[in-house]
Formats: sequence, C-alpha cells, structure tokens
Amino acid sequence: MPDIAYEQARHGSSIGQPLTRRDGFLKVTGGATFAADNRPEGMLHAVIAVSRIARGRVAHLDVAAAKAHPGVVDVMVPGNAPKLAADPDAKNDPFTFRLDLLQNDKVRYAHQPIAVVIAETLEAATEGAELLAPRYETESPRIGLDTAEAHKPPAVGAGDKTAATKGDVEAGLKSAEHRIEAVYETPAQYHNAMEPHSIVAQWDGDKLTVDTPSQGMAMATMRLAGLFGIDPKNILLRSPFLGGGFGSKGFLSGPQVLGVMAAKHAGRPVKLVLRREQMFGPVGHRAETRQTLRLGTDGSGALTALDHHTLTATSSFDDFYEPASALSRYLYKAPALATTHSGVRVDTGTPLFMRAPGEASGSAALEAAIDEMAETCGIDPLVFRQMNYAEAEPISERPFSSKALRECYEQGAARFGWERRSAAPRSMRDEAGRLVGWGVGTALFPALMMQAEARAEIRADGTGTVAIGAHDMGQGAWTALAQIAADGLGIDLDQLDFKSGSSDLPNGGIAGGSAHTATAGAAIHSASAAVLALLSEMATTDERSPLFGAGNAGVYAAGGRLIRRDDESRSESFSDILSRAGKDSVSASGKGAPDPASRESYAMHAHGAVFAEVTVDPDLGQIRVTRLVGAFAAGRIVNPRLVTSQYYGGMIWGVSFALHENAVVDPRSGRVMNPNLGEYHVPVNADVPSIEAILVEEHDPHVNPLGIKGVGEIGITGTAGAIANAVYHATGVRVRKMPITLDKLLG
Repeated sequence: MPDIAYEQARHGSSIGQPLTRRDGFLKVTGGATFAADNRPEGMLHAVIAVSRIARGRVAHLDVAAAKAHPGVVDVMVPGNAPKLAADPDAKNDPFTFRLDLLQNDKVRYAHQPIAVVIAETLEAATEGAELLAPRYETESPRIGLDTAEAHKPPAVGAGDKTAATKGDVEAGLKSAEHRIEAVYETPAQYHNAMEPHSIVAQWDGDKLTVDTPSQGMAMATMRLAGLFGIDPKNILLRSPFLGGGFGSKGFLSGPQVLGVMAAKHAGRPVKLVLRREQMFGPVGHRAETRQTLRLGTDGSGALTALDHHTLTATSSFDDFYEPASALSRYLYKAPALATTHSGVRVDTGTPLFMRAPGEASGSAALEAAIDEMAETCGIDPLVFRQMNYAEAEPISERPFSSKALRECYEQGAARFGWERRSAAPRSMRDEAGRLVGWGVGTALFPALMMQAEARAEIRADGTGTVAIGAHDMGQGAWTALAQIAADGLGIDLDQLDFKSGSSDLPNGGIAGGSAHTATAGAAIHSASAAVLALLSEMATTDERSPLFGAGNAGVYAAGGRLIRRDDESRSESFSDILSRAGKDSVSASGKGAPDPASRESYAMHAHGAVFAEVTVDPDLGQIRVTRLVGAFAAGRIVNPRLVTSQYYGGMIWGVSFALHENAVVDPRSGRVMNPNLGEYHVPVNADVPSIEAILVEEHDPHVNPLGIKGVGEIGITGTAGAIANAVYHATGVRVRKMPITLDKLLG
C-alpha cells in the first residue's frame, strides 16, 4: 500500500457535543432488554440457597422435601452438580478469582451458595429452596481486622506492589516542626447496582448462549470456556445493557456460573437472578480498612515526610487487598514517603474491585490527614494543598499535568466562594442557626488504558458501521463510543450503525478502571483510520478521481467525503469512490493499546478538587450536605453531558461513603445484618445536595491517541474527604471513622 498522508478530522461534528443518550428512549420506554428480561422457550427458574453461617460445613439438606414440592424439577447439590473441566479454585492470574460452585460441602462465608433449586416457576423454586432446611457443623467465624494475625500481602489491587518508599521517613518526621499521627477507619461496603446479578443460560450440545450483565465479556467467555471445557467460539455472551456494575460485574461470579451449570443439569434453558440480600456475599465488596497516617512539615508548611499504612481484610481462601495506601504515592511532594499494606484473612466473600478501588478509601483518609496537618500548621487547607501538590509523581518522578490540578483548585474555589470561609471551626452558621462547615478534598485517579479491538466498514451508500464488544453499564458508552466512531469515519452520527454488547464482536476490553472510553475509543479510532486509508488509496491512485495524486499532500474525511488538504475544493464522496471501484463496501480492523514508552516517561492521571458545604444541627448532630462543587480536568471530553453526569454520580457516591454506607456484620454468625436497601443506607433524593461540576479544559498529548481520560471514578475520590473536613469545620469534632453519624459527633 502506498504511504498516504491520511489524517482523520479532529473535533468533528460529534465529539465534544452534549448529545443525549442513544439508548435513552429504549430505557425510558421499557424497550431495553436487560439480561433477566430474556425468556427462551422452555425456560426454567433457578434459585440459590445460601449459607446462614460463615464457617463450617453443610451437614444436611432436605433435598427430598424440596423435590417433592409442586413445580420443582430438580435440586443441584455437591453430589450431583455437573462436573467441571477446571478447578474453580485454581488461580491463573490476578484477575481469576476462586468461585463456590457446589464442589464440596464446605462453607467459607455467609450467603455462600450451597444448593440450587430448579423449577417451572420462580415461586416454586423459591419455596423449594426454603424447604431444604439446611443443618450445619459450625466453626467460630473470624470477623474483623483484629481477629487474626496480620500478614504482608503478595500484592494489592490488580497485582500492584504492596509497598513503595522514597527517602528516610523516620528522619523526615524527626526533623519536622509539625507532626500528626492519626488512624482512620472505613467500613466494608457492598455493591448495590440497580440490576442484581442474573443470567439466562441455554445449551445446544456443546454450544452455550448466555444473557448476563458483564463489564468484561471476553474475559467472561474465556472463564466459561475453561470451566466447561468448550471452545470459546462456541459461547455467545450477550450483554447490551447493564443496570450498573461499579466493578462487581467485571468478572463472572459464582451464582452466574451456577446458572450455566443448572441449565446443563436440567437440559433446558434456565434463568437465575440474585435477590438483593444474596448480593452481600458472593459477588464482591469493598473491604474495610484501618489506615494510619503520619505526616510532618517544616516551619513553612512544606511536607517533610508522609507515611501511609493500610490494614485491610481479604477472604480466608482468596487474595484481594484494597490498595488504599497507593494513592499517597502520587499526589503530594513529600521528600520522604512510605506506603505500605498488611492484611488479615476473615470469613467473608472475597473483596473485589468497587468504584475507585483503593483510591476511594485511601483518599478519604489521606485528605482528612492533609486537613489535620494544615490545621496543625495554621494554614488554610486549600493553600496547604496548593503548596504541597506534586509537580511530578513523588515516587517515580515522572511529570504529570500539575497545571491541570492548579486550574481545578482555582476554578473550584472561585465558583464555591472559598475566600469567604472563616478559618475557625464552629464559626459559621446559617439563618436557621445550624453550624456550617466548608471543606475541600483533592481528587486524583489514574488515566488507565487497556487493550481492545474494533472493526469498521464504509458502504457504497455513504453509511458506515463500527462493531466492538463494548459495554454500557449506564455511563453512556453507546453514545460516547458512537460519537468517536462517527467522527473517526467522517460521517454524521445518523449515518452510523454502531454495534456493541455481544461477545461475537471484536473484543472491546473491560469496562473498568475508568478506562473504557479511552480503550474502546482508541480501537475504534484505529479501525476507522485503517478503513479510510483503504478508501484513500482507491481514490488517490485512480486517475478518474479528483483526489488523484494527493497521496503526499494528504486527505481528510468529513461529511461522508474525502477532501484534499492542500486544496479543499477537490473532494469526492465515499459513495463515488466505492462505486467506481465496483465495491459494495470496504472494511478494516484496528486495535487500541497503551503506549509503553509514553507510560514509562509520563505520569497519567485525571485531576480534580471538590469543595463541600455541610450544615449540622448543634443540638442533634444531624448532618446535611448542602452544596458540592467539583472541578475536574480529564483530558479531551467526548460528551460533556455524559461526563457531567458521571461526575455527579461520583460525588453522590462520595456523600454515601462519608455519611451513609456501612455493612454491619454480626461477629457471632459472620452474617451481614443489613443486607437490603432499607438498612444498608445509600443516598436518596433528599440526601443529594446542590451539585455543580466544572469541566476544566485539559489537553494531554501523551495519554492516548484521543487524549481521553476516565471520569467515572474520580468524583468519589475527593468528595468523601471534603465532606469529612467540612464536618470538622462545622463542629470542631474530627471524626476518623466512617460513616460520620450523629452519635460520633455527640459522643
């Protein structure tokens, strides 16, 4: 192929536009098909029975009583469950987690699946599960961070290093003029997506079709292929819509695989949907943490040392450690720095990735400690942050966009009115006499990118198709990725056929780590460039084309046409190029992947600053968040409407983290005592304050070809700390254990 200087038009008619969701009409009219909406012919219903103890074994199940119940077809238990081709406890990589799939009678945590009842109706399956009346041989559960001896984890998060240090922390603390040491605690938190985990599975010989919510269809397909010993090409996984994921649907859970096993066992299609309380166990959660921070400053307020240690919990049988200390490696420029982790094994379901894993819990503690340090130094907390934020990663010394963070501080403070803040705690009140507090927190999240593939096609009628196995869990991927595709092909959005949400499409990577738009978008960009390069070759090498000979000067695509760069009066439509070549269409594939050289040379993060206002009843201690202003810099913005929505969602979750969420575990049974949305508190409309998100302009040429950074998780990272700091400013009481509740203010 000749070397053609082809370039796609940047910032075209779609990218940068605040378009409404392409899937919005389907969702509000009930036309969107979620996994549990599928009902193949002959479908049975499956209900899992779960353990009511956290440690021991199932001694007896009354299978006969359950099978005798009208409508029950069969009961799947350890003795008759289908044989698996791979051990579900095998660990192949950091992204493979052990699953409880009825391979034995051992109980490792409360709400662990111990049987599956299959019936003609949901009601019959539910009643059959109750009739199993399990009896147990019980061992005392190990619950809480003090229940066992702490150990050093092999890794934290997704295989990250456990510790990172620079300089002499002890010397830095000893030489400091001001020092603090404080312990902060965050509770276990559970994913509560609107859509519970569900699956509809049907076998046809060794071919498997599943409808299930998935943030990573390709990974899920490979996991199913391994467990059942079939060719991945024989598996079709459909997941066009997700009712929220937050990390819990990034990997197949045990109950989803049990649905596949039930369909194989029964020889008919099976639907299995978790009840709300059953999500508090086998599908992951955010582990509790106890974080100790030690900070020192010199006489001017500059940090001399920062030490951040996290004690967290993992399950008794698997490894996932909340990487809460890791955030402190990146943000503040302490010349001496240490971040470490230790873990304890408890009788719980394995913790997993939950929105901003590590960053959410770590920033809540770090930002509170930074506030305490600022107070100790007698420096305004915003000024203290501006003095001490890093120009480059403190550990690696790789430069990042410090200008972007400076803009976030300045624009957020101006919009919030920070200059009117009174420094002394308990010095501000509203017209009703309530205490008013203002707090700030820095937001930071890595600009991650993974690997993906896409396929693009341009047809002779001037329309185009882009296909990618991407995922929309509510963040608007259907819309944002289609905008990238339309501009990549140089056509209007209404001329684009965008295909997504199915495993038979090119691998779109995983929707996690706030990396999906960058990852899938880069693959789409690459595929679009490849197909337009083919089209350009047809035109520029054809003497009949007005673009003939333009190979060196180059062409660009816009409005369904290729246009000469050196003479924009000379152009040709896609349709004419293909028709003259006698082709109905032209297609090509492309890949997106991070550039190792850039990531080795530059630190890549999205930045932000969140400002919070709270009111506190001086007599009752009741807390209300009344105002949030967040300013965020996240590279190129594909759709400001969707991005603003993501920032709002993150900040609302920050409210939830700071004031509401807390899984209460009974130390005697190991059971979560509030496994429902009535007692596991999350914000409702009355709890959501006035929220404003400022989209700070940022151009980062190094992060990826499109300059895109993630926005889904950064909003939570500054907000919880900002609210905690605002509560202190209002009351003078420093609460170091979240959630912050009125008893902690009054006690």
